[in-house]
Amino acid sequence: MDGMNHQGIALAPFLAFAAAGVFACTTETPGGASGGGGDAGSGPSAIMDASPAGADGATTPSTGEPRPVVPSDGLPSTVTVQNANNNLDVAIHNGRYFLAFRTAPKHFASNMTELYVVSSADQQTWEFEARYAEGTDLREPRFLPWNGKLFLYYSVLGDNPVKFEPKGMKLTEYLGPGKWSPPEPFYDPGFIVWRTRVIDGKPYMLAYTGGENIYEVNGKPLEVHWLTTSDGRKWDPVVPGRPVVLRGGSSETDFAFAGDGAVIAVSRNEAGDDMGWGSKICRAEKTSPGDWKCVADPRKYDSPLVFSENGHIWLIGRRNLNNRDGAYDLGMRRRDPKDQTYQYQIDYWKHPKRCSLWKIDPVSLKVEFVLDLPSRGDTCFPGMVPAGPGEYDVYNYTSPLDGPDIDWVTGQGGHTLIYRIRLKFPVRNTP
Repeated sequence: MDGMNHQGIALAPFLAFAAAGVFACTTETPGGASGGGGDAGSGPSAIMDASPAGADGATTPSTGEPRPVVPSDGLPSTVTVQNANNNLDVAIHNGRYFLAFRTAPKHFASNMTELYVVSSADQQTWEFEARYAEGTDLREPRFLPWNGKLFLYYSVLGDNPVKFEPKGMKLTEYLGPGKWSPPEPFYDPGFIVWRTRVIDGKPYMLAYTGGENIYEVNGKPLEVHWLTTSDGRKWDPVVPGRPVVLRGGSSETDFAFAGDGAVIAVSRNEAGDDMGWGSKICRAEKTSPGDWKCVADPRKYDSPLVFSENGHIWLIGRRNLNNRDGAYDLGMRRRDPKDQTYQYQIDYWKHPKRCSLWKIDPVSLKVEFVLDLPSRGDTCFPGMVPAGPGEYDVYNYTSPLDGPDIDWVTGQGGHTLIYRIRLKFPVRNTP
């Protein structure tokens, strides 16, 4: 869902608070988040560190120049690019690159939304694969190349730009060049698919329900489900009988396995719960993978993409450019939770953003800032494919890179583009 930017911003509370003059947030003396209640095994707050990581020169990454993808001369004429181009995913299947992306008049929900799928042999010249339009908003395209097949999953929402209305998830299977199976619903109604991946030959999906509760601020919990499949269509809990790994304010969630087999996960906690607001950084031991124990981080890493490389755990997610080290949780504890949440959301809308690379300590769960990808304004919905030893091609959307460094809410109403960027990690020398 990527904060308010990917399901359509909740403008109703924003406009109501602006009209009432409640636009400037005043930071209260922090009351602190309690260490329990939000999730099973919740723990102490994570240490906040906005300074760049990279003291270990052997693992300090770098980025190449951004290359335009949407719009670009490489797209086929059958693709009609609109003003806002954002939600995306990329995958490699049978030696070809597949890209899915959303295009619409604005970032907010629209009945003019289209999802396109294109493919390429060289990531420069693209061929038309499919177009999906249902007269309502479509978001979160996710590929799963697995077992010789390629699946595409996406989420259906309403078309009201001031509401978030999840209507369920759909899947389609690649049958051949330009041929895909008819979209069909799967899993349970009201879910949003967030991340799909294959690790050591096993497919995984993270999806969540209750997303409408984030912007209604009604106190109802969200649930994050951790799933796997044997056929790409029917999804079941990774841990039999225990689909829910997080319950409370969490929505977008991604994970990777640490070197010791532990699950390391990042979950966006915009709705807030007993652990506070911002994000949850979680760990589950190899012997008990369904028991996610989390610490609170006051920053909100929207659109989390978590992966392991060179013996470390990395995160690509949004960075907030405010004067509080990027914190989303402003420490308010004396207000009504609904008022408190709206204040946080309003403050977040007012600042520019970046799409950034972070490093996660798998034991302390401390998150360190590493570097910014080329990005500004409304940005950050990363997809990634391997490009060689220690190298990845990251696809991401952003407001124009040669334009002003606008605040996030202004960027959501403007033009956004999709770029490809090479991310390089120094290859570790092995004896």
